[in-house]
Amino acid sequence: MLIRDVLKQLKADGQLSFSCEFFPPKSPEGEATLWSTIEKLQPFSPSFVSVTYGAGGTTQDVSLGVTQKIVHDTGMPTLAHLTCVGASRAELSVIVDKFAEAGIENILALRGDPTNGPGTPWVTAEGGFTYAIELVEMLSERGGFSIGVAVFPEGHPESSSLDQDARVLADKQRAGADFAVTNLFFSAQHYFAMVERAAAFGCDMPILPGLMPVTNYNQIARFATLSGAEFPVELAEKFEAIKDDSEAVINLGIESTTELAQELIAGGAPGIHLYTLNRSRSTRDIFTNLGVNA
Repeated sequence: MLIRDVLKQLKADGQLSFSCEFFPPKSPEGEATLWSTIEKLQPFSPSFVSVTYGAGGTTQDVSLGVTQKIVHDTGMPTLAHLTCVGASRAELSVIVDKFAEAGIENILALRGDPTNGPGTPWVTAEGGFTYAIELVEMLSERGGFSIGVAVFPEGHPESSSLDQDARVLADKQRAGADFAVTNLFFSAQHYFAMVERAAAFGCDMPILPGLMPVTNYNQIARFATLSGAEFPVELAEKFEAIKDDSEAVINLGIESTTELAQELIAGGAPGIHLYTLNRSRSTRDIFTNLGVNA
């Protein structure tokens, strides 16, 4: 099922989108954990689920396999990630063909992180794309897919300004994007300001807030490094006070993410997208707190 149609129907019915994201497992143990998580979350009937994509060939085949299995075994609308990293247009076309053959109808079109990691210069592959919008255009020209894109509420690390980010998002919609999912963030004000800026440039597609509940104290610094997102000082201090109590950390992560989600929904967000890290507990509890029934 096309996610653009799912989101349109939810809006027409006055309902919200609740979705979640998984990553391809790297071991048999990881695979068992992933499928256990999916089994536990399926009763909540997520609006859709997404599967990340290993850049440079690292987990591409595994990602395709996981995405295809979710589609065929659960029937849940499933969003496959696709990046421009290390691939020419021709190679990307082959991958898109594989997605289509596997029955995958939804693609999140991403540029991806530079080959040498965040903060290093981007190197365009020979015959490849430099910007995500080029991938959006290719998918739109091909047809048959619902296309999602990413957006950074606090600005892309390589962007010259927040307005430029907003302009690019609007351009992606004009190029064929149907919806956007945000990078993780921890303050609602960043989301609302980003939506307002994007609207000023003509962007009116659904923008789903992407949230990741803290499940261990050491994640906080890593979150900030990977996402470029500001972690609120007051919240960090709360985690600092209980950092040696793993159960308390998980509970605070659930509580704080629930509160953020409620604030976003109250302010008009069309739903919530949770980054699960392939674990079910926090996602299940947050969905339950938000009134999503299993």
